Amino acid sequence: MNRNKLTKRFLLLSAALTMALGQSAFAGETVALNLDDAMLRAFQTNPTVSIAQYELDSARAGYNAARQSRGISITASHQTQRGGYDDAHEAAPGLWTKAIGNTHANGLSASLPIFTGGKLSGTIKQAKANYQYNEVGVQRTYNEMRSTVTDGYFNMLQADNIQKLSAESVTRLEDHLKNVQAQYDVGVVAKVDVLRSQVELANAKQTLIQAENSYQVAEANMNKIVGLPMDTTLQLDNLLVYNAYDKNMDDCLAYAAEHRPELMQAKYNVDAAKGALMVARSGHMPQVAASATQQWSDSSWPGDDNGKWGVGVNVSMNVFDTGVTLSKIHGAEADLKKAEETYRNTVDSVNLDVRSNYLGLREAEKRISTTKLAVEQADEDYRIAQLRYMSGVGTNTDVLDAQVALTQAKTNYTQALYDYNTSKTALETSIGVPMENPVTSVKAQAAKTAEAVKATEAATEEAGK
Repeated sequence: MNRNKLTKRFLLLSAALTMALGQSAFAGETVALNLDDAMLRAFQTNPTVSIAQYELDSARAGYNAARQSRGISITASHQTQRGGYDDAHEAAPGLWTKAIGNTHANGLSASLPIFTGGKLSGTIKQAKANYQYNEVGVQRTYNEMRSTVTDGYFNMLQADNIQKLSAESVTRLEDHLKNVQAQYDVGVVAKVDVLRSQVELANAKQTLIQAENSYQVAEANMNKIVGLPMDTTLQLDNLLVYNAYDKNMDDCLAYAAEHRPELMQAKYNVDAAKGALMVARSGHMPQVAASATQQWSDSSWPGDDNGKWGVGVNVSMNVFDTGVTLSKIHGAEADLKKAEETYRNTVDSVNLDVRSNYLGLREAEKRISTTKLAVEQADEDYRIAQLRYMSGVGTNTDVLDAQVALTQAKTNYTQALYDYNTSKTALETSIGVPMENPVTSVKAQAAKTAEAVKATEAATEEAGK
């Protein structure tokens, strides 16, 4: 591939990235959107993704602080005072004074924990578990964002399908009413056929109005998800289709046990509770630390004379605190049991969630084939009912009933497709299929392309020398 082609490709990718990552569009603009575009926009603009990352950054800082607390700490101090006696005192034979003067003191102290009875270890264990919890929380947010975007996208597609089916129903009833009116005009049918057809048409128009409103609501919701103005007109190019899902129930349950973020977070909550219990129990243990000090004091600033130093070991232990430490231990033990029970409950909830979504997926899958056949049969039934009515051997009721059955069959088919696709997304979320941040992926691809362009330019220049 020559230099010009690589350069053009890079420029096109850069332009696409700039447009895709835009946080908003002009009000009233029409935006073409596929599922990948929607996912990219949502990850770029939705605050929940940023919130999860900030929570992880905070937890990482807390974990680092806990680990660094094992090291030596050095404190510098300086004190300047001016004072003297309230009443005069004899400073020398025959000399009485209030001894007013300045005092300047400086000091350095170092401390290193030697034994804390598990307090430091417990604190570090808590901080590590909290960091791991939030690390998994970022992935959980990504997975949930995928579900939100996909559900919103499919919901809008389904609303559009229902809107189109309602419009088709109105068109069929309008055409039928014209035929009935024409036959009534020549005296072939009774007035009741005209009136019944008009009533059915009015009902169909009412349904169409509701479908159009549902579509507008779904569109506004999708705009909110992807960070576009509410009045932006969206043109979706992905259709509801059936793609077979090849995993069985056992595969899904086994995968969820290893990858579901909520399960991992529940485990880390247990670890954090164990760390808290270690901290609570350390209240009954001695605290040992090595210390070293260096001090200077003088009446003249900066007070760097009269130095003295000292090194030693500080030992302290809680002998009696009226049961405060014991109560903290009991509370931490209860919190640990609560975390363990929560984990057990989370396991059951995840298994139920996976089973429900899997069964919902298979149920929708079966409905797709049956409703597809029903559409073909209903379409043929409607065609025959029309021919019979035009031939004078069928009734208007037969045609109207067939029209309702046809609309319902098509609605059932699109609903089955919608349920299958949303159930598939829900199942993937419930088993913990990881979602990558598409913003990061696109930026990485743009960086690789830029590097390729630079490498090609360098090679071209070298060849021209």
